[in-house]
Amino acid sequence: MEKKHVSAFELYQNALLASTPEVKTSSVKVQCGEISGVALDSLLGDLAKVSNSRVRASKLFQWLIHPIPSKSFFRDAWEKKPVLIKRQNPDYYTGLFSTAEFDRILRRDDVQYGVNLDVTSYRNGKRETHNPPGRALPFTVWDFYESGCSLRMLNPQAFSSTVWNVLSILQEHFGSMAGANMYLTPPGTQGFAPHYDDIEAFVVQLEGKKHWRVYNPRWLGIALPANFSHSEIGKPIMEAVLEAGDLLYFPRGFIHQGDCLSDAHSLHITVSSYQRNSWGNLLAKVVPAALEMAMEEDVDFRGGLPVDYLTYMGVQNSDKVLQMAQFLSRIEGLMKKLSTFAPVDAAVDQKARGYLHDCLPPMLTAEERASSVQGAPSRWENGEPVDMGVAIRGQIRVRLVRSGIARLCSDGEAVWLYYTADNSRVYHKEEPKSVEIKAEHTDAMEFLIHAYPKFVTVGSLPCKLAEDKVSLAELLFKRGLIHTAEPLQQS
Repeated sequence: MEKKHVSAFELYQNALLASTPEVKTSSVKVQCGEISGVALDSLLGDLAKVSNSRVRASKLFQWLIHPIPSKSFFRDAWEKKPVLIKRQNPDYYTGLFSTAEFDRILRRDDVQYGVNLDVTSYRNGKRETHNPPGRALPFTVWDFYESGCSLRMLNPQAFSSTVWNVLSILQEHFGSMAGANMYLTPPGTQGFAPHYDDIEAFVVQLEGKKHWRVYNPRWLGIALPANFSHSEIGKPIMEAVLEAGDLLYFPRGFIHQGDCLSDAHSLHITVSSYQRNSWGNLLAKVVPAALEMAMEEDVDFRGGLPVDYLTYMGVQNSDKVLQMAQFLSRIEGLMKKLSTFAPVDAAVDQKARGYLHDCLPPMLTAEERASSVQGAPSRWENGEPVDMGVAIRGQIRVRLVRSGIARLCSDGEAVWLYYTADNSRVYHKEEPKSVEIKAEHTDAMEFLIHAYPKFVTVGSLPCKLAEDKVSLAELLFKRGLIHTAEPLQQS
């Protein structure tokens, strides 16, 4: 492939300079529910002081899409239309990720081709992937880049603590997993064909600039993943050049493509959410369960089909209009009746279990770490464990570490608490985490969930016996699900 005029070494040196700008020390300003533009490290520091994780998530999202008010965005644009935010502020997203950090990750971590990194190109209408086997080392990665290939890091949150922190906060705002991909594109090239995705996408331009075109969706007869030729997609409904500090949002289903201009490389991160989070995805869990219940409880659903239905139904019998209409009327009646058997709460809990498995673990603030099991003073010293006498008592005040860190669900036989505290930063690297909740603890667990963000004393938990209150609190503390109002002292 043709060599480009910007070398990898020049790009890396420029990234090093760009990654250490003069940081403005302005604090978070809140007016009419909006957060003005501030340096990300300052923002995250201020958000760490916000005790309610739901409020923290709301403020971070508002910063992401500033100056559009969050309420207006969800009312007017979410799932409806693309939004372009031009800021004329190249430092707006500084600190989220950089080319210099990407290079450090390649040198420091075990980045694998095809697992963590894709090497791609799109030339003359042909999209190609060039992944060799094995670890992605800087020498080969930057050689691919100099040859005109785009680099896509599939899970930067597994390597960057800042990306992890941002996504773990945002997922609580969406009520759905928040993910990210990083894209680094050489000048004058394009890495991907026109396509659409099944996620809500927020394109965050970090370095350089990129030319974007967005097209109306094509809903019929197309399955993911879907790449298109230019002759298939018509004229764009939005065309713009994103520069550092700009944001482009487009809903799932909207076809899009991005190409680099000849005078600059491009680095952006796409923050994504709402994958498999539609009414249809919920109904895919509701309907089979409802049908199973209906078959057990209603004789109409167990009634036999007409003995001659094969003679008038199906594509070969399109002229049997009268019999077909009667048959379809029967189907319609059963479908309406089916809704009365729908176990919606159980299906929602099933969706919630999947969401908690998808989620990133919370990145604790310094205060949360000091007052949780991660900050317990127990350690090895002078040949033995010491400071093991930390105890939870009735007067200790506790609360969940995060609003959405855990959820009670029932499988019909037992009650389980599913949680995210032990999840991996790598998607589904760990199995879903849960613990069975004893019958004497269920009311107290529900009480704790709904008490958030308030701290409550262990003694106030609605259990009959004092030892049950303490045993539940100890279980949750050891699992990293609660923290105390003050760091525990050795008893």
